[in-house]
Amino acid sequence: MTSYQVHVTIENKPGISDPEGKTILNDLVLKGTHQNVSEIKTAKMLKFSIDEKDKETAQSKVKEICDELRIYNPMVSIVKIDVFDI
Repeated sequence: MTSYQVHVTIENKPGISDPEGKTILNDLVLKGTHQNVSEIKTAKMLKFSIDEKDKETAQSKVKEICDELRIYNPMVSIVKIDVFDI
């Protein structure tokens, strides 16, 4: 078994409202700073440490865990899973 770090990034699909990102952008606009920033999108990241036989198994196991626990809503969220050697 090999140890892997698995990052799960969850963000809204295009067209889905991102109030937190809009609030951060509005704060920059109100301050009058960083006017070259036109959009901010937020995301949530989960970091798993997992021991599996290979990267593919680690990725599928973490996806299974996320699905089982309903960590994200597939109707409104995009999920990206990245696996790294530790």
